[in-house]
Amino acid sequence: QVQLVESGGGLVQPGGSLRLSCAASGFTFSRYIMSWYRQAPGKERELVATITSHGGTTNYADSVKGRFTISRDNSNNTMYLQMNSLKSEDTAVYYCNAQFIISATTKYWGQGTQVTVSS
Repeated sequence: QVQLVESGGGLVQPGGSLRLSCAASGFTFSRYIMSWYRQAPGKERELVATITSHGGTTNYADSVKGRFTISRDNSNNTMYLQMNSLKSEDTAVYYCNAQFIISATTKYWGQGTQVTVSS
């Protein structure tokens, strides 16, 4: 069965760093566009970053450009989000998303990992 398991979240002080991981299984990882989303309390889920199936193209929300880096390793079916210079407004639950290349309606979600940026 399809599984997306996020890890790496936690409590960090402003200016600190975290690296999130998303371990995928149950589907052909290299044929999926991968993304990180986040959702803060009372707000809608927001697209943070996207990476194409072989890592050739990345896109970022304006709010995280220059601070976050998305990457993927198709040999171990894992996607990463390196988060640097964290701010309190980065506090949210971060979700892993997979979208099939040839079917935009085929999407999978992980359960999320909490990131809290606070002093």
